[in-house]
Amino acid sequence: MFIGDDQRRKAMTPTLTPPAGTVAGPAADERCDRCNAAGKLRLTLAGGSELVFCGHHANRYAEDLVKITVQYKADPEFVWRGADMMSNSN
Repeated sequence: MFIGDDQRRKAMTPTLTPPAGTVAGPAADERCDRCNAAGKLRLTLAGGSELVFCGHHANRYAEDLVKITVQYKADPEFVWRGADMMSNSN
C-alpha cells in the first residue's frame, strides 16, 4: 500500500534491461507480429519482451518503435530506418 507523497518511492520504477549483445536476430521461420510476413527485425523492450517485424512494418513504425526499444537486431540484409534514430538519441 502506498500512503503519502514519498518522492523516493515514486521515482523508483523497476525496469529490466537485457545485457548488451544478447538480442538475436529474427530466425528464418519467424513472422512479423503485425502481418505475419517474414521477420526482418527483432526489438527488445524495456521490460524484456520482444517483438518481431517485417521490413515494411519495421520502417513504417520506426519513429514509435525507437521510443520503446532498448535493443534491436536486424537481418543482415535489412536496413532499419530506426537505427539512425536510435544512435542519435544516445
